[in-house]
Amino acid sequence: QMMLFVLLRVFNLLADHSILFLGMAGKPFRATFIWGSIISNLHTRVAVKRRRHNLKSYHDCFLGSEAVDVVLAHITLNRFFGDEAVPRYKAVRLCQALMDSRVFEPVGVKVFGKEKKRATFEDSSCSLYRFLSPTTGSSSSLTNTNSLSTTTIESVVDEVWHQQAVFRLLQLIELPLLEKLLEGKDTSRPPLHGMDSDPDLLYTSSYLDREVLKAFSEAQADEWMSGAVDCLEFLPDELVVEVSRGLAGCADDLLRCKSLLYEVLAQHYGHTQQPPLLSNHVFDIHSGISELLVNGKQEQALEALQLSLKLQDSRSREELRRLLRFMAVAAKPQEVKLHKEIENRMAVKRSFSSAIVYSRRLSKGKVDLMVLFMMDNHCDLFKIPVSLHKMVSDRIMNIVKGKDPDVTTGPTYCTRVSGKAYSENAQKNTKEELWSLLRTIHENPKLSPKEKRRLLGQFYKGHPEIFVQYFGNKIV
Repeated sequence: QMMLFVLLRVFNLLADHSILFLGMAGKPFRATFIWGSIISNLHTRVAVKRRRHNLKSYHDCFLGSEAVDVVLAHITLNRFFGDEAVPRYKAVRLCQALMDSRVFEPVGVKVFGKEKKRATFEDSSCSLYRFLSPTTGSSSSLTNTNSLSTTTIESVVDEVWHQQAVFRLLQLIELPLLEKLLEGKDTSRPPLHGMDSDPDLLYTSSYLDREVLKAFSEAQADEWMSGAVDCLEFLPDELVVEVSRGLAGCADDLLRCKSLLYEVLAQHYGHTQQPPLLSNHVFDIHSGISELLVNGKQEQALEALQLSLKLQDSRSREELRRLLRFMAVAAKPQEVKLHKEIENRMAVKRSFSSAIVYSRRLSKGKVDLMVLFMMDNHCDLFKIPVSLHKMVSDRIMNIVKGKDPDVTTGPTYCTRVSGKAYSENAQKNTKEELWSLLRTIHENPKLSPKEKRRLLGQFYKGHPEIFVQYFGNKIV
């Protein structure tokens, strides 16, 4: 099912171009090759003929149910998705993708005298479809690589990065396999402020205030100040103007300047109505990471965080990077005192935790542990794990060479074994567990002699051979 979903995503990227990727070895990408064979087989096998519907005749049509039969038989026979049976609804989704990509179209039906076409593919004997042209979508029409665009290549590579990050996460954390995790989800956070994102800001007072703040922080040559001003780029204009005008009155007092900046940042991130920077649509990832931290598995937690950040949009990732950098500097005990009663580290955590991780399903203790861990490891948090680099590299090389992309893309969850091997392993594991149970009964000091004799007698009745092997000469 995962392979099928990936194939759908890749085909949707390629279909508009009507091309077949060719790698260095001159072989097609596997996903595109599969689609070419599916389309070609559909043209060959499905019955195209004159049909009647609602007392009207339509030429050169085929039934939706027959198309699903042909597609399902083809992918099952060729074992494109392994040995597992492919459910019919998956074949229906493939047909929907083919129709969306203009391989064929639904035959129009009249509703109140007007021609209307169905947008959703129907797996029924009452729905009629017609190929757009005799060779539309066939492999012969997909061999022109001259129209291959850089944008399309980058899109496919991005898909590979995204998919492999998800696969690696599934190896580190127990997660439900959800399509929304593969698809990702853009946040609704506003765009970045600055001249690069909107040239018109060059002529606004807020843009000038931002530039003044940058110049002020650079003149101080202070890591605390530069970190705070970098975070201001994500704040609304009215707060930036407030900070700029406030600093003008205390430019000679660095401590007052820092206090003003911290108050504004804490006010914004402590009371913001925006979603948390770690998006809740992948909450299961954050829950799993917190469990790793609770169990002291910091290396796995760091890698899982790196992978989860790779799944997020670049805007939220950059805002989180700047905020964590500022938090790490402001948390140092030698920096300006942020709270009268608690240390800087706890004050920073209290002010910004809800802006980073927030969910009613995650306890406050786990949120605090996670935020402090991210703050302490902010320098490594946004690096790409070596494991992901290797998985992506192996997968892309397999695609380029026309091989099965899933052959060497990291460890697998399970390995197919023969019936004999399964039986042998089952017997071995059962014997080891029974041996362990017998040892527990025999060596448990909390059991009375009477209770121990009773349990040993029950064990002997059920598994005499294990009993004899365990006690040996002591059996008397």
